[in-house]
Amino acid sequence: MTSSSIRAWYLVHKWTSLVCTIFLLMLCITGLPLIFSDEIDRWGGGAPDYGMPGVGSSGTAPGLLPLDVMLAKALAARPGEVPLFMAFDNDQPSMTITTGPRPDAPVAAMTIQLFDRSTGRQLGKAEDSGVMPFLLQLHTDLFLGLPGMLFLGAMGLLFVAALVSGVVLYAPFMRKLPFGTLRTRRSTRLKWLDYHNLLGIVALAWMTVVGVTGVINTLEEPINTLWQQDELAAMTRQYAGRGALPPARYGSLDTAMAAARKALPGNNPQFIGFPGGSFSSKHHYAVFFQGDTPLTQHLLTPALIDAETGAFTTARSMPWYNKALSLSRPLHFGDYGGLPLKILWAMLDIFSIIVLITGLYLWLGKRRASPAAHVREVETGGIAAPAE
Repeated sequence: MTSSSIRAWYLVHKWTSLVCTIFLLMLCITGLPLIFSDEIDRWGGGAPDYGMPGVGSSGTAPGLLPLDVMLAKALAARPGEVPLFMAFDNDQPSMTITTGPRPDAPVAAMTIQLFDRSTGRQLGKAEDSGVMPFLLQLHTDLFLGLPGMLFLGAMGLLFVAALVSGVVLYAPFMRKLPFGTLRTRRSTRLKWLDYHNLLGIVALAWMTVVGVTGVINTLEEPINTLWQQDELAAMTRQYAGRGALPPARYGSLDTAMAAARKALPGNNPQFIGFPGGSFSSKHHYAVFFQGDTPLTQHLLTPALIDAETGAFTTARSMPWYNKALSLSRPLHFGDYGGLPLKILWAMLDIFSIIVLITGLYLWLGKRRASPAAHVREVETGGIAAPAE
């Protein structure tokens, strides 16, 4: 690689890193406890005393109360509201029912109630306050909604560019050095430069995966909007022009679920979107099914059921962009392989924090050095360090 090429890649690495580092540090620090969010919730709140422990609310086990009964309980607790979502658990009889003042209610106006489907007992309401919800929203959108998500997506793209340029520079830097060299007895800068490079290359694959999936996650709203305008519109074309179905005319959920299960046998329902919401049409119960393997359980297939008659309308796999979003969410937080994978994710997250901090240290220590001096540093493997 020529000196001019090294200079160009150095400038790319320098500026992409500097622009995104502070935000990446925030994301790594907030992401660390979020990796263990399920475990923290269990340790902090204790496990509820279920009537049928180990029986999923998404199943059809004897003893589980009908969906119509559960919905009636939720609406009785919130008079004047309408149902928006009903979500299930494959491992426990817990389920959530979301209500709001109208079918298209914003998130801020929604109420999420937790129930034990085996007993009908209300377990409480989902909390939107506390440390973990605060960290999640900070990590997701900086409390700015869609603009915050898109901004963090842009920072993610810069992060990926910094990784690519870092790898390009790593090759000439390590040309004359054994892999993993740590010159701890030389200058402080050289020692931290070696740590920066070693941890960066060790965590490279992980940082790339987390960076790319993070960018995809920030596009959730545009992706869901595209699905509504394209796929959902095509699935409900025969209902085009009809007025919205009023909640008073909603039919039996149990009848709708039976029709959906018949259309998609061998799958488990993950949640139901009620008419008028962002995941359904104005006339349908949208029953979203998931697969039964660690991979396919994150891929959803919606079955649309006429909410008034309970008749099956259609079912269609989600398009590629929704599948990419569905797979990126658990992969981003290491939620595929249980606690061992989460521990690995946490270790690599800590490596990334060290890489970011050492990168800032290296820049602050020699920020006045010329690009030519940094090029010599890369070409000599750090021997010719930039002067102040």
